[in-house]
Amino acid sequence: VQLQASGGGLVQAGGSLSLSCAPSGSVFRFNARGWYRQAPGKERELVAAITADGSTNYADSVKGRFTISRDNAANAMYLQMNSLKPEDTGVYVCNADFLYKDYEDQFVALNAWGQGTQVTVSS
Repeated sequence: VQLQASGGGLVQAGGSLSLSCAPSGSVFRFNARGWYRQAPGKERELVAAITADGSTNYADSVKGRFTISRDNAANAMYLQMNSLKPEDTGVYVCNADFLYKDYEDQFVALNAWGQGTQVTVSS
């Protein structure tokens, strides 16, 4: 089971994108952790985080523009990005904990990273 992210793309400054992230297979428990991004030549940075009780935290650069959310029933997490700026360009990666059964029918608890989805904001 892997995390799969989608929703990236090319958008003009001021536009919006919505990212989604979910496990590729059946899981028994899903706990969204956060979204990160990595711009060219820069280190990965935390964009938005969400705790088990639903509390959220955002990087100063995205406060008021980005919203992280989750759907526990659907085992999915989202990042709504509005008023996008060229400096938001980067590969966005989701992170979550989940519990699944492997091919030997054993429970496996895993903290996983999605494969990343490219967001490009043109000026």
